[in-house]
Amino acid sequence: MTAAPGRPKLQQLRLDAADCRKCPLGERATQTVWGEGPPKAPLMLVGEQPGDKEDLSGHPFVGPAGRLLDTALQELGLDRQAIYVTNAVKHFKYEQRGKRRMHKTPAQQEIEACSHWLESEIEAVRPRAVAALGATAARALLGRPVAVTRERGGWVTREDGIPVLITLHPSALLRLHDEDRTEAWAAWLDDLRRLLPR
Repeated sequence: MTAAPGRPKLQQLRLDAADCRKCPLGERATQTVWGEGPPKAPLMLVGEQPGDKEDLSGHPFVGPAGRLLDTALQELGLDRQAIYVTNAVKHFKYEQRGKRRMHKTPAQQEIEACSHWLESEIEAVRPRAVAALGATAARALLGRPVAVTRERGGWVTREDGIPVLITLHPSALLRLHDEDRTEAWAAWLDDLRRLLPR
């Protein structure tokens, strides 16, 4: 079955994005990390940017935050293989500290430079719902700054009619002390539970 006329094909978009240099991040990153999942996935999860492990492997959400996301999806009975998973920014932004590459939050110009790739993914997949994992993802999806701690767990409808669930990025839970993580985990699962079909 072919794509509808004018509808972008994910494989072609992936190839087109591989050499993107619309912002300086592509010069330093190992590779472009494109989204993964079924071309007609009902759900899309959007994170901030690839991390170190993602940059090296070329796959989204395969590092510690990705493992935490996988655990949450399993607990909720959601199959990651049936979900399209991507990031707002397609290259790893980092600061070198000794031998380690430490994550740096993408600047607004970098988010904007990558926005057409994210919008192309959304247009190609046309999910019934999208989860914005963190402030960068929410801003990229909604075109405005989002206070995640205040708006989390809520739905906002985009101009194209797709509802967006706002919640934390899993890396936010990884930064918590052990005594705070249990409660935060339960609250995060409650947010993600809203993605389940009713």
